[in-house]
Amino acid sequence: MTTRRILLGTSLAAPFLATTGALAQGAWPNRSVRVIVPWPPGGSTDVLCRLLCEQLQQKTGQSFVLENRPGAGGNIGADALAKSAPDGYTMAPLTLGAWHINSFLYARLPYDPQRDFQPISMHWELPNVLVVSAQHNPATNFAEFLAWARAQRQGISYGSPGVGTTAHLSGALFTSRLRIEGTHVPFRGAAQIIPAMLSGDLNCALDNLASYVPVIQEGRAKAFAVTGAERWATLPDVPTMAEVGVPDFVITSWCAMAFPAGVPAPIVERAAGLIREVTEPAAMQERFLRAGAKGVFSTPAEVTARVARERPVWQEVVRISGARLD
Repeated sequence: MTTRRILLGTSLAAPFLATTGALAQGAWPNRSVRVIVPWPPGGSTDVLCRLLCEQLQQKTGQSFVLENRPGAGGNIGADALAKSAPDGYTMAPLTLGAWHINSFLYARLPYDPQRDFQPISMHWELPNVLVVSAQHNPATNFAEFLAWARAQRQGISYGSPGVGTTAHLSGALFTSRLRIEGTHVPFRGAAQIIPAMLSGDLNCALDNLASYVPVIQEGRAKAFAVTGAERWATLPDVPTMAEVGVPDFVITSWCAMAFPAGVPAPIVERAAGLIREVTEPAAMQERFLRAGAKGVFSTPAEVTARVARERPVWQEVVRISGARLD
């Protein structure tokens, strides 16, 4: 009799528990979500995160409140996420630095990227672009830029959003491979790099495309090459690195949304599903392209697999660059 009662109780409880889990998943979010952006306002991560959160807010009826926490190559914002309550109400767009590059760049990290983050979904992917000031650089194409750069007795300066970012590592590899004397100048983000470049204080940047699309289209900056495998749809006249004679130089930056580790699986699945719903429509894809990125989405497991696949690649790139931070 006791056994029968236990079994009966369990069988009756199962549908209730399943329904409760479904309700918990469907209820997220039922209040404002804090979104920590580890980079300054105006940069590609910030711009593209705002685009996504605008759509999530419309879809859910809840506020997604962005909080910029820049500094230390994205580590300040990433650490703030790692130490947040795992309740599903703090998330962040994490780029390659947080997922794996900084593990090889910094002697110590305040967080463990393999332990402290719960991936939600891919967010965007884009190439880097080689840009110069239209006013202060005489070159009109890649070949002329290369000749000009090699002729500079003091070398050239290239900017990036910080040591160890894909912009820095791309610039280091580029100047090394093409025998250009290059000096890396770190900034806090593209919002600071662009004015320095346009004023002539900085020679060039090989930075995330999204931040530079407006100044390229306005004619204030000249783009000589992108680091993608193909030309970019909204900049069809800008060749790839392979087309200008630099083979095996395909570098893309990407970002994935994340919670701190420990967020319940139904909330993670609900968030990933919402990101797919708002990103997949053709109109939204067009908005991402106009902003300079490809809008992407995935399962949490696919983010984890990509991180594992790329870790050894970026470990070698960091080694080649010689970059190291305490």
